[in-house]
Amino acid sequence: MELIYRLPALLLAITVHEYAHGRAAYHFGDATAKWHGRLTLNPLRHLDPIGTITLLLFGFGWAKPVPVNPYNFRDYRSGMLWVSFAGPLANFALAFISMILIFLPLRLGLYWTPYFQFMETLAVFNILLGIFNLIPVPPLDGSKILMALAPGSVGGFFRQIEPFAPVLLMVLIFSGVTRLIILPLFTFVYNGMATLIRLILGLF
Repeated sequence: MELIYRLPALLLAITVHEYAHGRAAYHFGDATAKWHGRLTLNPLRHLDPIGTITLLLFGFGWAKPVPVNPYNFRDYRSGMLWVSFAGPLANFALAFISMILIFLPLRLGLYWTPYFQFMETLAVFNILLGIFNLIPVPPLDGSKILMALAPGSVGGFFRQIEPFAPVLLMVLIFSGVTRLIILPLFTFVYNGMATLIRLILGLF
């Protein structure tokens, strides 16, 4: 039964994430994602097998990265920063909308279990995916954000470890390190969004 909610929530989360990267890159002057057919809301274009499995099993994962050529950006550093931020920000925005769609029916005295379970799953997956991708380990968005903000030596370091990054990432996941990082942040973001929405809707 959980898969009934998890699979469509997963597809929505990763599709919005990758589409946001592609759309932001296109805005800053790079059409590579469009040329590769990735500037789309078709989830099948964005699935990564390993990332999908880990997200289903462990609550966090990744999609197939949207191809981006930062040398096409009108402003390299600004483009890298905002294109990298776009995916996690889109996930947080979708999570916030999902939580509004949870609390608003409650405010109106409406309740339907399947609907609420799906919207809750969608909110949880989007927050987890957004936080996970902000971890500063290649090829996650957090490493690219750090490279855009930090001196050039940091970029050189990330480029050196990039060939080993998938192995490092899997070690961090299966050792439980990422869980120790993500869960407190998830609690903070989820509770913060819920509190803000309750204030807006007058549910206190």
